[in-house]
Amino acid sequence: MILVVNTTSDTSVTEELRKQAEAGKIEVDIVEAGSLKISHCIGCNYCWLKTPGECSVKDDYEIILKKLIHADQYWVISDTALGFIDHKGKNVFDRILPVLTMNLKFAGGQMRHISRYRKNADVGLICMGDADKEFLERWVERAALNLESESLGVFGAGEIKEAVSCMC
Repeated sequence: MILVVNTTSDTSVTEELRKQAEAGKIEVDIVEAGSLKISHCIGCNYCWLKTPGECSVKDDYEIILKKLIHADQYWVISDTALGFIDHKGKNVFDRILPVLTMNLKFAGGQMRHISRYRKNADVGLICMGDADKEFLERWVERAALNLESESLGVFGAGEIKEAVSCMC
């Protein structure tokens, strides 16, 4: 399953993505999260210690988390701020922690959290505004590395067709 989370209020990008996906016979599950309440991670570690796999922050992110654990790909559509993704986009990335455990291992000479599940979703990003694309490419690669998955790349709003070509 391909999960697409649109954190913007602009649904035209998801309509275009849906059209492109249907043309390629790709099934996508789109969550319009622009109006959802998704708080930031508070760093309480409850998702590791007290309620394993479940975030202690009770908000609309639970909808996304339940879908995320079954997804093969996780795409986030985010507005930008100061050359990076905005706070809503960052929140949906930061709140992925429940899919990991607090246990660590060395991988490629670096410490990594051990995944709670057998497979985590590969990660892609679609930016709706000006951003430092080179920096975001590296950032998404690091986020995917932390999840023991692959980066699907970073695409601008005008590159929906290219992003869909990475969806399988």
